[in-house]
Amino acid sequence: MPSSGDLKMNRRELMVGTCTAMAAIPPLGARAEPAPAGTPVMSRVSLNVNGQGRSLEVDTRTTLLDLLREHLQLTGSKKGCDHGQCGACTVIVDGVRINSCLTLALMHEGSAVTTIEGLGTPDNLHPMQAAFVKHDGYQCGYCTPGQIVSAVSVLAEVKAGIPSHVTADITAPVQLSEAEIRERMSGNICRCGAFSIIVVAVTEVAGVQPAVRQG
Repeated sequence: MPSSGDLKMNRRELMVGTCTAMAAIPPLGARAEPAPAGTPVMSRVSLNVNGQGRSLEVDTRTTLLDLLREHLQLTGSKKGCDHGQCGACTVIVDGVRINSCLTLALMHEGSAVTTIEGLGTPDNLHPMQAAFVKHDGYQCGYCTPGQIVSAVSVLAEVKAGIPSHVTADITAPVQLSEAEIRERMSGNICRCGAFSIIVVAVTEVAGVQPAVRQG
């Protein structure tokens, strides 16, 4: 049978041990500090951007969007969701539209890249740019560069006979329709809800689209 002194000593030790253990628990919400990123690995990439050869040294983790915006100051292409879901960063690479936030710059060595700046200028608008202005298709304007670049690509796809998910007969020439436009531009999101106006602008330009400048 243990003595009362032994019980008191055990209780004291228990309290000390409990307090020590609780002090070691990090406060609620505390987060571990991230490890240092280390020295970035740099590499040279050469591109033809809007008809001009560009060669620069970048971090190998640099996306094409960040190269355009941060290194070349071509800020027309917007960083919206940064997850390839909104289409605000749409550019044309070697004739194909892509989400530039989802691809690394180094993956496009030697490629021809066309951004909204390469389609037209304030004094000489591309017909699609002019149609967006005419029909107020730009609304707040944030998604507009991606919308216009995508719309130009839509007309090129239809002209080339490339079918979409709503094309009824993939063996026949593709006919431009509202359904085709909406389906092909479904990856470009407009928070202002200007989709109907955008369809009108694209339809108006359908027969007068010039070739996209590709270096």
